[in-house]
Amino acid sequence: MDLNKKFTPETWPANPERATLEAKNKFVGFWLFIAGEVILFSTLFGVYIALKDKGISGPEFSAQELYELPLVFVMTMLLLTSSLTSVFAMYHMKNYNFKKMQIWLSVTAFLGLGFLMLEVYEFAHYAQLGFTYNNSAFSSAFFTLVGTHGFHVAIGLVWITLLIFRNAKRGLNLYNATKYYTFSLYWHFIDVVWVFIFTVVYLMGVVG
Repeated sequence: MDLNKKFTPETWPANPERATLEAKNKFVGFWLFIAGEVILFSTLFGVYIALKDKGISGPEFSAQELYELPLVFVMTMLLLTSSLTSVFAMYHMKNYNFKKMQIWLSVTAFLGLGFLMLEVYEFAHYAQLGFTYNNSAFSSAFFTLVGTHGFHVAIGLVWITLLIFRNAKRGLNLYNATKYYTFSLYWHFIDVVWVFIFTVVYLMGVVG
């Protein structure tokens, strides 16, 4: 099958992301990658839960006093909304509407960037308070878990930016459709991980 073949909305496959053997093989590799990521984050969550009450230096660095839920809530809304906009992008991808897909992917990137900037601000604020990576076992576990997730968000932003600009003139075809779709799945994954971070780290930390 010609991966660069020009289509119309009527001739575009119902599942373009899986229309070729190469695409199906990429999905197998992608799910193996996600399985490894699940193991990674499960380990980090386990370490955080084990160390969250270890070595906290004074009441000013307790989770109840440290975490700012209004800020974290805004971050959560940005990331969850970006997951929704990526769904809109994939809807238009499946309907062979390249322009609208690019628009929604751009909105997704903008929201993801907003999340990442707020996370950088959060980390900088904690550092000003004296809560740093080497402060305690609690701080090390916190920054490792949340920072690893932030790093994954940054990777996703680089990925989506490259997709948007590299394919701006190429349009939509069976070759890049798989790339768009796997990015969307990756983005949903890091959103799900954040929901667990928001619950296990921030909500449970404040509730105690």
